[in-house]
Amino acid sequence: MENQLQPFGETGISSDSEAIRHFREAIANGKHWYVALLEAIGRWNVAEESYNGRDYRYLIANEAFDWLLLAERLLDEVDYLVPEKEMIALLFRGKAPIELPREEFCHLIGEAKYRAHLNYFYGVTVEEALILAVEEETRKEQRARAFNENNHLWDEAYQRIYGASMTELLKRFRKEKGYPRRNSMELSELKEFTYWLFKYRLNNCDKARIASDTKKALKELERLWSLWGQRRDSTE
Repeated sequence: MENQLQPFGETGISSDSEAIRHFREAIANGKHWYVALLEAIGRWNVAEESYNGRDYRYLIANEAFDWLLLAERLLDEVDYLVPEKEMIALLFRGKAPIELPREEFCHLIGEAKYRAHLNYFYGVTVEEALILAVEEETRKEQRARAFNENNHLWDEAYQRIYGASMTELLKRFRKEKGYPRRNSMELSELKEFTYWLFKYRLNNCDKARIASDTKKALKELERLWSLWGQRRDSTE
């Protein structure tokens, strides 16, 4: 991949002040905050950083861009200028306050970041939904057979999807990445593990199974977003 197509230019511990300044000025000049946010994301060059005692890792495996995490970071700089309900809907549900054509979204954040965003969507967001969907299938099967629900539905889901337990897969992942064995897992490592699972599944399942699982995961994701929206509406 050519340098100009890389989603980010560097890693570091300091924030990208130019992108933040542009974000603030664009909102102050009357531009819609969501458009200004996407422009700022397009200008952002830092792949990971430490800010206010928290580590932010925006690019996973140098391929998958967690744009909502970067959006959260940027919105923290201007939250007093953005309607709270719209901000929460974006960060927790991925619901944009205004609709933009895919081409414009891609143009605003840049082609490389857009491709990396798709990697994250299918490799992390959709993969998580697939695991949840299979867990729910397992739960329903146990209820139908009058079995007591066990506390390891997630492990059964991993067996069905990947052909191995979560423990075994996590060992393989950490060994491949050179990470130490630990009893806990930080959120950034969990996301990287999920993306690794996605690529593992692509390399070990036939195309028909991959297509079927993706369809199942997207349906589950739509269901979850719908439930979230209903809960939000009931509290307003």
